[in-house]
Amino acid sequence: MKKIILIGAMSLMMFACKTSSITNAQLDRKAEVAMKGNWVISSVNYPGSEYIKVNSFQLADSKCFVGSAWKFVSNNNKGTMDLTSANCSAFSSPITWFVNKEGQFVLKVLNAGEKAKKVRDGYVLYIANITDSSFQLIDKINVGNKPTDVVYQFQRTN
Repeated sequence: MKKIILIGAMSLMMFACKTSSITNAQLDRKAEVAMKGNWVISSVNYPGSEYIKVNSFQLADSKCFVGSAWKFVSNNNKGTMDLTSANCSAFSSPITWFVNKEGQFVLKVLNAGEKAKKVRDGYVLYIANITDSSFQLIDKINVGNKPTDVVYQFQRTN
């Protein structure tokens, strides 16, 4: 009997201490609607650390993202990204994305025909300075045990 009570108490504690995930967070629809449309990355900067090389989203050097075209559809949180920089490999992919109430932008890069729920890896960036014509996504990375921001500057194209 003691074992049953102990197991029941441990089970209750496990479920009561469940952590919240950013993917289960409430969405910031206002920010998502503001981001709806076609965008281009006009610059990628590393404030205070201009001499580093960053492999963005495990796809390409961060500088290859300058000039890339992004489309965000807010009603279904889907879109596309196209890398077209002349000195870099071309890349095009569907994406899924959302913005949570904590100002975090969650991105999944998909293969053609792949469903987002099958993709286990994604990226969490922070949104800053949203206006009608621009916004920034900020990736927090660690360079030599020093926290560094990678700032992607987006400009609206339509």
